[in-house]
Amino acid sequence: MVDATAPGCDQVTVYHCDAWVARMSEERDGEVVRANAALLPRAAHTTETVGGARMRYVPVPIPRGEWHMEIARRHDEALRAALGGVPIDAPVVHAHVGLPGGWAALRNARPDARVYVTEHATFLDHVLDTDEARQAYDEVITRSAGFFAVGEAVRGPLLEALPHHKDKIQFIANPVDFGDGAVRTVNHLRRWIYVGGLIQRKGVGLLLEAFATCRAEDPKLTLTMVGAGELLDRLTERAAELGVADAVTFTGAVPPDEALRLMSAHDLLVHPSRMETFGVTVVEALAAGMPVLVTRCGGPEETLAGIEGAAGELIDVTDDPETISAGYRRLRDRFPHGTDIARARAELAACYSYPAVAQEHHRIWFHDSQSAPKQPEWLAGQK
Repeated sequence: MVDATAPGCDQVTVYHCDAWVARMSEERDGEVVRANAALLPRAAHTTETVGGARMRYVPVPIPRGEWHMEIARRHDEALRAALGGVPIDAPVVHAHVGLPGGWAALRNARPDARVYVTEHATFLDHVLDTDEARQAYDEVITRSAGFFAVGEAVRGPLLEALPHHKDKIQFIANPVDFGDGAVRTVNHLRRWIYVGGLIQRKGVGLLLEAFATCRAEDPKLTLTMVGAGELLDRLTERAAELGVADAVTFTGAVPPDEALRLMSAHDLLVHPSRMETFGVTVVEALAAGMPVLVTRCGGPEETLAGIEGAAGELIDVTDDPETISAGYRRLRDRFPHGTDIARARAELAACYSYPAVAQEHHRIWFHDSQSAPKQPEWLAGQK
């Protein structure tokens, strides 16, 4: 988001509040918090980051097991310590997620600053599961100058918990880098790729089972799984049990640029997630010129609305790997003439490219004065 929106602004500073989670006794926790607060004003320094922006890194010590309201308080306290008790010196502050980002932003912004918040968390049900957290989230939305959800999968749970904010919660897109170079042409669908966490919610176990079935029909198929997570060992074992270990590559976690490079070297993104608020990797795959096989898990059916067939194949969320296998066969049998990747890519770029998303943010941030200094501050918190 910073890479997309920083160009065109006079100055952008990112305060990256990063949760340092560890097991600590109550006594040790107090010692760590006091030491961190004492060190932050002296240790915090500004570095260069994407888009010509500056970044200040703010560690936030948190004992393992704390819930969202306490995490938000600690982000607020750590940021205040890093700032030396002085408010963020910017007319516009944009926070990442309501808790903890929005909470910390509102408590550390200037009285005259406009504070905006974008929410995209997939775990909102957990964030809003206590009265205290719901009240805090209510305050964040009420006090913000604008509050945005990246899709209906985010806005729906918020309105269920806080229906009186129906008119306040608007939509805004996540940005995706579409680049400016030529896009390759995919001629077959043999090199599968998955990009994301190796966790239950992403449906990666079902993906591996479906891949083994499809590879039995076509031994030329390969699968690359990009990401890290708690299921890595089990997936590795299962690939061997299924006899496809030689065709499956686990890369582990990679930097974003490397993930995009890997996408451009494959033929098909398979994304069988159980729930997504947006699904950035789905749009990134199409930006790279690659079709997608993706579940109707929330975000993707919104981002691909009207171009489902052109972009690839949407399948239902089920517990049966055959749903993925059958979806692949349908897509394979009509590819490439039954798809239109160029059209899908063009329509997505109009909504989600860096220039499109930046234009919308700049319109919101600086709507009241063309002469005001453009100095938004981004507050990036725990995901």
